[in-house]
Formats: sequence, structure tokens, C-alpha cells
Amino acid sequence: MKFICIIITIFFGAYAYADTVSRKLMTVDQAVAWSGIGRLNVSGGDLDRLCSGVLISDSHVLTAAHCVVNRSNGTVYTPNMIQFLAGWGNEGASALGQAHQIFVHKSYKFSHTVSDELVSTDIAIIELLTPMNANGIRPFLFNRFPAIGQKISIISYVEKKLEPPLIKKKCKILTIKNRIIVSNCVVDFGASGAPIFTEINGELMIASIVSAKAKVNGGDVSLGVSLDGPLNELLDQLRKVSSTAQMEKLNTFIYN
Repeated sequence: MKFICIIITIFFGAYAYADTVSRKLMTVDQAVAWSGIGRLNVSGGDLDRLCSGVLISDSHVLTAAHCVVNRSNGTVYTPNMIQFLAGWGNEGASALGQAHQIFVHKSYKFSHTVSDELVSTDIAIIELLTPMNANGIRPFLFNRFPAIGQKISIISYVEKKLEPPLIKKKCKILTIKNRIIVSNCVVDFGASGAPIFTEINGELMIASIVSAKAKVNGGDVSLGVSLDGPLNELLDQLRKVSSTAQMEKLNTFIYN
């Protein structure tokens, strides 16, 4: 039986949900520190969608695959339909990036039914037309091997156009299985593609990204992509078509 289909019975009565803290990032210092996180706007025709994303180099944004895939026919949106608003808040964005190329995990196939296969491949990288390297914007490094019980934070946007990002703290990883990370952080629409952070030696590092929300024992959990295998597979796709300079940028952050 599929893992996602049975996590409710596996965890029934086994965990108490964390007292998650949700607050808006409002101060100038916070805005600068988190400016590598941003809103992902997808628009064109009658389409108007919002997701979250995070810079993993000055030219690459990590997000969820379903954010950049047409739900009606499964095709990837054209780059001119996608913009990344770094550090979006009450004062606007620290920088605005236009998508140049979009890379979706080769095994991802959109479905309205949440499954192991869907969540574990729900990852995409957007290469931006121009680098984001001003206004204090900085990419984040990776924690490729998070552990069960480890504390996490999720910073995401919600489906309100003028809202600053929200930070969820005091959450933890409940389990990791079948390339899926389950945490007791509560997320909402717009959080897809948001970074799930762990802290190592005082530095916040990307451990996963939000793919979906689910119910466990009547409570909300978030489902994230385990970045170890899926990220390597996606990077292999990029290596076939990206320049050496672009791959060097990615490798600097992913493997350091």
C-alpha cells in the first residue's frame, strides 16, 4: 500500500501537534534576511496563480513542480508567464525576476490525487533571465539529510496579493519515507514551493519544499519533497542543457 494512503493510521495517536507559531515578517532586518524567498506569480490569459519559491543561486529558484505545470493538460507553462518576486512584502519586492527556462522533474505527472509518486517528484527549478544579486538578496544552502524529530520552519506566501510572507516556527519532522518528508507545520494555499528550513550551526538551510497539505489524526500536516534523490535527478536534467557557468552557480550552493 502507498505510504501517503497509510500515514494517517501509522501516526494515529502517536504525535502531539506542535504549538506552531505563525507571524508576518515585517521588520527591515527580517525583509533583508529573507529576501531570497519570494512569491511566484503565474499569469496569462485568464490564469492568475500564486506559489512560493526560494533562491538556490542568484539565477535559480526552487519551487514545486505543480506550480509551473498546467493542471488541465500537464504541460509546463511558458517562461514569459512566470515571475519571481524576491522578498515580496508591504513595500513591494526587493527584486523582480522573469523566468528564462523551467525545469520540471522528469517523472512528475500532475494529478488531482495526492500520491507518493506525485509528492516525491513535485520539484522544479526556474532559471531566471537575469541574476538577483542586489539589495542584500542571497540564496540559501541545503541540508540534504534532515532527520526525524528535527525542528523546522516554513516561510511562505498566502493567496492574498499584498500580504508579506508568513513564518511557521516550532514545528518538527514527523517522518521521512518514500522520498517524502512529513511535518506538523500547518500550511495553506500559496505555500506550495515554500522552503522548509532546518537550522545547522545557526544557519537556516533548505531541507525540503512544500508540496501539499494533508490530514493526520484530524490535524493538518505538510508534505515535502525529500531533496536528496529528486534534486540530484533534476540537476542531471539541467546539466544536459545548461551552460557550464550556470551549473557552477548551482553547484556552489548545493554542494557546499
